[in-house]
Amino acid sequence: MAVQMNSSVHATTTATSPPPVAQVKKDEGREALAVVKIEVEDQDDAAAGVDYADRAQWLRAAVLGVNDGLVSVASLMIGVGAVNQSARAMLVSGLAGLVAGACSMAIGEFVSVHAQYDIEVAARLLRRKRGLEDEPGQLPIPAKAAAASALAFAAGAALPLLAGGFVRPWAVRVAAVCAVTTAALAGFGAVGGALGGTSPARSGARVLLGGWAAMAVCYSVLWLSRLVMGAQVSGATC
Repeated sequence: MAVQMNSSVHATTTATSPPPVAQVKKDEGREALAVVKIEVEDQDDAAAGVDYADRAQWLRAAVLGVNDGLVSVASLMIGVGAVNQSARAMLVSGLAGLVAGACSMAIGEFVSVHAQYDIEVAARLLRRKRGLEDEPGQLPIPAKAAAASALAFAAGAALPLLAGGFVRPWAVRVAAVCAVTTAALAGFGAVGGALGGTSPARSGARVLLGGWAAMAVCYSVLWLSRLVMGAQVSGATC
């Protein structure tokens, strides 16, 4: 009986004995390293301080305005150049496109942001009636958004206008508009990609290909319309 009791006590002591001291220290070291790694990652994210969601609204408006002005006026000038090779016609068409496009962008942005403003105000009033606290964040300013969109469009439109609006030879004028527009599209696309957290090269190439396609379509359509209208006029005079 005593032998059985001693065996049972020995087995129980062996089963419940704590792990070796070296193993405990090793496990504690692993846990400490994991905690330090997590803290370092959190500090890196906080140090970066990049909130791409907060950038999305103003970045979209700025990139859209600049690229829209650049592509619209460049395509308009090249298209008019396909029909009328005079420098005055291309200059007037580009200036008209700048003014009309800036006004259109301002009005469209004002209406859009004002609708967003009305929705957010209504939501805050509803929360107050229910006794809830207002959500953090400032309300959008329609006039500010409209002015920013108009200025962005005008800045983009001014580049092809100044590049080719005052050049007399037709071929040099069209080449200058295409060259400046190409460089600006690639540059603005790369900057937008960098600010948005994507590949600058991929973003620049995407914007550049889109601008080239728009200019090619505009030139081709107006060149074909010149041929069609010229044939109709010559047939009518006969």
